[in-house]
Amino acid sequence: MLDRKHGKPIFRQIADSLQQDVLQHYQAGDCLPSEQELADRFSVNRHTLRRGIDELVDLGLVERVHGKGVFVLDAPVDYAIGKNSRFTENLEALGKTSDSRLLRKLEIMAKGNVAKRLQIEEGEPVLWLETLRQVDGKPFCLISHYLPLKRLGDAVRDYQSGSLHAFFKSMGLDPVRRGSTVSATLPLDEDGLLLAMPRHLPVLRIKTVNVDRNTQQPIEYSLARFRADRAQISIDLQ
Repeated sequence: MLDRKHGKPIFRQIADSLQQDVLQHYQAGDCLPSEQELADRFSVNRHTLRRGIDELVDLGLVERVHGKGVFVLDAPVDYAIGKNSRFTENLEALGKTSDSRLLRKLEIMAKGNVAKRLQIEEGEPVLWLETLRQVDGKPFCLISHYLPLKRLGDAVRDYQSGSLHAFFKSMGLDPVRRGSTVSATLPLDEDGLLLAMPRHLPVLRIKTVNVDRNTQQPIEYSLARFRADRAQISIDLQ
């Protein structure tokens, strides 16, 4: 029942009611009732009803498909961060399909935080990889990888696609996560386009250092940007 005299604006009350419906009674891919049916249910005009649905679109719970209706989106993917967690293995355990696409590969000079996290001198050569990870065919996260070339050697330049950690294994390395930090921010223009997300929704940024288990030297510093509406980060302390 809507409170038409006090409290929240009507469209936000509609959004709250529909959000509860979506979370309790709908599955990913289900279509909501038509705008007219929902407008009749709440006894409002379609303009007010659309503003309520807009709130759900902004939250990443539903999407409009032109000419077809409003559809419920997947729940956030529970992505675990642990000492030995790996992107592909994490998602396969959840029954998800994933793939990784290499967007760019450049040699740059280390400076600032990159040099500090890799424990190398500023000006040393670093291989910078930018990868796009997709889950069930939809953009999930972007990752910038920084690899110390002097420490890893020329063979690391051969990386083209797929699991970077599997590639490390093929080089005789044993990567293990030393630590990660998580923060939230709005996406940069290019990140928003590649992740197919609006600029007003946040991304989760995860900075990670991976070391070789045998030498304990850093072999990768990465900066990942996850769509906050598609990823739920859990920390595994084991």
